[in-house]
Amino acid sequence: MKRAVLSLLLIHYAAAAFAQIGGSATYKFLNLPFSARTASLGGNLISVKDDDINLVAQNPSLLNADMSNRLSLSYINYFTDINYGYAAYARSYEGIGSFSAGIQFVEYGEFRRADETGTVDGTFRAADYSLNLAYSRDLDSMFSVGAQLKTIYSSMESYWSVGNALDLGATYFDPARGFTAAAVIRNLGMQWRGYSESGKEPLPFEVQMGLSKKLKHAPFRFSLIATNLQKWDLTYEDPENPVQLVDPLTGDSIKQNKARIFGDKLLRHAIFGVEFLLTKNFNLRFGFNYERRKELKLVDRPGMVGFSFGFGFRISKIHISYGFAKYHIGSSSNHFTLSANLSEFYSRK
Repeated sequence: MKRAVLSLLLIHYAAAAFAQIGGSATYKFLNLPFSARTASLGGNLISVKDDDINLVAQNPSLLNADMSNRLSLSYINYFTDINYGYAAYARSYEGIGSFSAGIQFVEYGEFRRADETGTVDGTFRAADYSLNLAYSRDLDSMFSVGAQLKTIYSSMESYWSVGNALDLGATYFDPARGFTAAAVIRNLGMQWRGYSESGKEPLPFEVQMGLSKKLKHAPFRFSLIATNLQKWDLTYEDPENPVQLVDPLTGDSIKQNKARIFGDKLLRHAIFGVEFLLTKNFNLRFGFNYERRKELKLVDRPGMVGFSFGFGFRISKIHISYGFAKYHIGSSSNHFTLSANLSEFYSRK
């Protein structure tokens, strides 16, 4: 394989480093936060049921009648020349349920093509796409279920792949208490065609659960999302900071702090988010992703790695959101989302 393609593959897997499971699956771009709101709340939000159509990308059971005729567009300025985005639209039909269609894309930019000797013989581009179709239905006044089918196409130089993934979600929403609980199974499916003849790769299967609570007498909503519940231990051996099991001077075994190890493994599944709901048309958002911080920070300069923030406001009929996420001391991402209910632009006769 040409060096340029190898380099691209490394970038491709690094693009979803915040949800890293050792590079054990393909199509990791599906785990990226595709809206400003989710990015500012730590990268995941599966347990808030309102009119934000962007949340359907992570939990199809959040799709509801309040999203009907709503259109949303998102753009993300990622690392180096990588850009990605998301567009979605929804319609609801009484007695049938709610439907949505969306497209996710990641554009990795232009690369120089070179052979094994380093001779450059042109350039190529690479991109990932996912066409999403979702359906949700209320079982009663509090419970809803949903499913989302994703058709995936990925191309890198002369290598390309096609696959399908299925998301299943269930949500419990109690508006009187301001409480929401949700569970999602993401990315069930397979590659129909691999990048090469070496074989097909598994999809980034994941089980998630989430809780959100809006305070009754204060303008705050707190969210806790548990990710990668299908695998307990998300840690890995850092070659630059290996765990010392034996004292190099005495040769004695070093006792490990089991409580600390347990706490570290537990928190790697957790994403914390808080929304400050100042008014109906303006709010502030803050998030913390523990796993992202543990994996991507520099030991001597951790900075704000793992933290994120953003805001949302409404101007006339347009909702505008911005999100900022810190991935590394030298890398951050900027997220922009515009959304509107198209029904507000015309009057029904």
